[in-house]
Amino acid sequence: MLEKIKNNFNTQTWVLIPIAIAINIAMGQIVLVLRLPVYLDSIGTVLVAALCGPWAGALTGALSNIIWGLAIDPNALPWWPVAFFIGYMAGRMAQWGFFKSWWKVVVTGFVVALTAAIVSTPIAVYLYGGITASGSSFITAYLLQTGQGIWEAVFSTNFLVEPVDKITTAMIAFAIVLGLPKRTIGGYPKPQQVEAEGGAGRTQMYIAVGVVVLLVLFAAFMLRNILGG
Repeated sequence: MLEKIKNNFNTQTWVLIPIAIAINIAMGQIVLVLRLPVYLDSIGTVLVAALCGPWAGALTGALSNIIWGLAIDPNALPWWPVAFFIGYMAGRMAQWGFFKSWWKVVVTGFVVALTAAIVSTPIAVYLYGGITASGSSFITAYLLQTGQGIWEAVFSTNFLVEPVDKITTAMIAFAIVLGLPKRTIGGYPKPQQVEAEGGAGRTQMYIAVGVVVLLVLFAAFMLRNILGG
């Protein structure tokens, strides 16, 4: 077990982790200020998980929320277990070959989303009463007004928001990987996990960017309908 954990870390891993943490916090703060119904605070986590492995991804996720919570926004701190499991599951999916083509990355995002929804629901209910600082709380509040119980409302919100968020997150990380030079990728512990199938890296990147744009438009449409309703 210890050897498997050690295999996730080399010099390039330790250089990438602080960069990934900065990406997570910056994106998370932007989304929080704009009150968007997504999170986008795990792009760096998924990037590390794909290139280095599940334990490096888990560490990146956990440290991101701990540092974010202690230095900037205390509300980010309780979510570190969610970030930990996002990184771990993203790394596992990459190990199983689900980070090699755009449609497999969609599957990765969906599996990570389910993991995040399951882990985050008890935190949202017990610590925040279902209403957090995130823009997704608009959806929870609406569902509560329709008569749903708090558990149903929070989990339903997570089930709606998390797939959009995590598929977008995974696609952005995938596009970043495809844009990196092969020599750079080769220096990470798990370069074989991110080799584009069929060698069509540029085509895959264009598709990934297109999917991200569609998901962002969908999130904007969903928020407008909720606020308009």
